[in-house]
Amino acid sequence: MKAMAYLKNISLVVIFLLAASFTFFHHGWADYDQEKVLDFQTVIEQSVYENPHVLAKVKYNGKIWTVYLAPTSRMTDRGLSADMIKKGTSVRLVAYPHKTVKTEMRAERIYVEGKKFELR
Repeated sequence: MKAMAYLKNISLVVIFLLAASFTFFHHGWADYDQEKVLDFQTVIEQSVYENPHVLAKVKYNGKIWTVYLAPTSRMTDRGLSADMIKKGTSVRLVAYPHKTVKTEMRAERIYVEGKKFELR
């Protein structure tokens, strides 16, 4: 009986730690200042099209920023492929700056060749 109780306690601890780690690493919208809308034209400097979120590096106000886009499944479902946001592509971004990370933003939408893609 003691062994079963011990295993149950260990299982609960493992579940708690896993849940806490996923919560910590998830980039929720609460970390971004949705009162400050950044709406600008730029060029993709670099992009990584993989989960959990597609990332892009862009120049904004003279600095290179990391832009969190949507997960790959959402991007694909909405018609936005990796080739469409490769290095050198001109885009318009509507995004929100991170509250504490000075060169990070989360994109609400992206325009590629004049076509709008909602990312939320």
